[in-house]
Amino acid sequence: MNTAPLQGIRVIDFTEVQSGPSCTQMLAWLGAEVIKIERPGVGDATRKELQFDPDEPSYYFLQLNSDKKSLALDAKTPDGKAILTKLIEKADIFVENLHPGAMDKLGFSWEEVHKLNPKCIYGSIKGFPLSSRYKDLKAYEPIAQVTACAATTTGWYEGEYNIPTQSGAALGDSNTGMHLLIGLLAALQQRQRTGEGSYVYQSMHNACLNLCRIKTRDQLTLDRIGYLTQYPQYPDQKFPDYVPRSGNTEGSGVLGWTYKCKGWETDPNAYCYIIFQRGAKDFELACKAFSFEDWLTNPDFNTADARDRHKAEIIKRVEAWSVDKDKYEIVKLLAPYGVPCAPVLSTKEMMSQPELYDGNTLVKINQGGKIGEFVTVGCPFTISNFQPTYGPCPELGGNTDEVLTELGYSADDIEKFKTNGTTAPLSK
Repeated sequence: MNTAPLQGIRVIDFTEVQSGPSCTQMLAWLGAEVIKIERPGVGDATRKELQFDPDEPSYYFLQLNSDKKSLALDAKTPDGKAILTKLIEKADIFVENLHPGAMDKLGFSWEEVHKLNPKCIYGSIKGFPLSSRYKDLKAYEPIAQVTACAATTTGWYEGEYNIPTQSGAALGDSNTGMHLLIGLLAALQQRQRTGEGSYVYQSMHNACLNLCRIKTRDQLTLDRIGYLTQYPQYPDQKFPDYVPRSGNTEGSGVLGWTYKCKGWETDPNAYCYIIFQRGAKDFELACKAFSFEDWLTNPDFNTADARDRHKAEIIKRVEAWSVDKDKYEIVKLLAPYGVPCAPVLSTKEMMSQPELYDGNTLVKINQGGKIGEFVTVGCPFTISNFQPTYGPCPELGGNTDEVLTELGYSADDIEKFKTNGTTAPLSK
């Protein structure tokens, strides 16, 4: 029995780079047929971006486009428009992430697609919400982060590197793709009741802002009382009227920090993250784990509010304890006492954990040829009665003849499309 949630759903993928392809790849992994539209002779921009071999697609492309079909198509030509129209007429979902106004100019706006196929759900990714003063700007990952208060609240809070800093996580790209995925799945459920497709608009700004929710919480608190007790600046520094950068503090009411471990002088990732919880019993257990029982009777440390006021002393003492211990050893020492902690892992260390190759977390895909097997991040959630299968990425235009034949075009039609620039570059 095929339990793929999206079995029978056809998706027209008019996206490229990261935000859109991350969404449509997840649709493919959930069982949808995803037809990726690519420019003839060029393809998705990431095919040739950051390549390890000039003759092979990059890992950037490979990690975002597995299990899709590739249709080489210039939708600007008359034949290209006719082909895309036929595809849309049979589609369940159409997804695009071109710059503002591009789909309107091409003739495939939401309004036009809805006329062609009222049941088709239309997903759009743009930089900003339609209400934004910046709605007409082209957007990249950092553009979303700097306008959604992610960059101003990330990084160090003093010294030379006290500058707005991007997160290493793709808050504006893959995160936006996952937010759009939620909207599209909701729209599919809605269509079962209404019989009509809807327009799902997802901005990179709003996806990024959704992950910065607690920073807006902090702004509300700051506006009310003028300081933030969980931040390392408290109580010794004056707060500005906006949420500042907070280094490696945990961000909520508990005291979390990144501590140096054995080997930090030569290994930039020899660190461990350790959290002191606010509960009295939790703190008592932590003190036993560290052999810091004197804190239990010291009014500077034996309440959560007191610890907020004496963060610097806590961090200094814990680091003196951790600095001669291996980061993995620290976890073994603290975890039995219920102390939240974990080693800081580099990409190499994380990808070297065999248990993460569990069919979802990290997966290996056999692309064949010179590429062979490559690793990617799999479907991030699990479904009890469904396991995704992870197939290779398509060659540029590798499914063009198949898709066109299914649409009813003859072999002569298909050959004509190749020669007139619709599905292949015009010969010089």
